[in-house]
Amino acid sequence: QVQLVESGGGLVQAGGSLRLSCTASGRTFSWYDMGWFRQAPGKEREFVARISRSSSTYYSDSVKGRFTISRDNAKRLVYLQMNSLKPEDTAVYYCAREGQSGTYYSPSGYDYWGQGTQVTVSS
Repeated sequence: QVQLVESGGGLVQAGGSLRLSCTASGRTFSWYDMGWFRQAPGKEREFVARISRSSSTYYSDSVKGRFTISRDNAKRLVYLQMNSLKPEDTAVYYCAREGQSGTYYSPSGYDYWGQGTQVTVSS
């Protein structure tokens, strides 16, 4: 059983920064591609960023240039560094382990999820 636990969320002013962390259980962490999604109230869960096993990265257009995803396989950690935050970045952020479908931009492409961490950006 895989467990993912996010941390690092909070309240920040527009233009500020936060770094989210996701700790994964299991010895096979390095075998998997990992992603970050977010969900704002009344909206669908949306793709934010993805990092492959070889550390190739992919971003949604809305965060490209502001957010950076990275991983530390030895510590079984995935990070999301968020800079130049905007009020529209306010959401619950989720870490997820990618499955075998190859659809990394869709929630259906992931088989394990964390409980989420709240990020609130004030204007």
